[in-house]
Amino acid sequence: MPTAMPSSLRPSCSEPAAAEGEARITPASYTITDLAQEFAITPRAIRFYEDLGLLQPRREGRHRIYSHRDRTRLKLVLRGKRLGLPLQDIKQLVEMYETGTDTRPQLEAFVQVLSAHRRQLEQQLEDIRVTLAEIDQHESRCRALLDAAGHPTGAA
Repeated sequence: MPTAMPSSLRPSCSEPAAAEGEARITPASYTITDLAQEFAITPRAIRFYEDLGLLQPRREGRHRIYSHRDRTRLKLVLRGKRLGLPLQDIKQLVEMYETGTDTRPQLEAFVQVLSAHRRQLEQQLEDIRVTLAEIDQHESRCRALLDAAGHPTGAA
């Protein structure tokens, strides 16, 4: 059973009625357009997350109807993406979110994923520093050679 949703994640109950020809949406439901606009992503991205099994909207005719659960899962997916986590790790964490009320295993798994990701980013940062130092050396040598040849360059 999922943990209680913070009030900041709950939708307002004063949502407008569905326009003619649109599926009737309850206050705790969202259309693909609602979610795309709220999270500033494309409907195609939302459908991609559906294809991965991260979201499971119900259907009313041709319309997808997303629940509170789907909205929360989408928010977690996007948070993981912002952190740079691979979708496989995001999916595992999102699925653990729904395993029960004991959050300890979820938090421990999340800490492990974050620690591994931090190590990877720190290594990438070190690699970038080494590369920038090499670029500085090459740039200095090229400028010195140009200056020695009588073609002074402006400092970058």
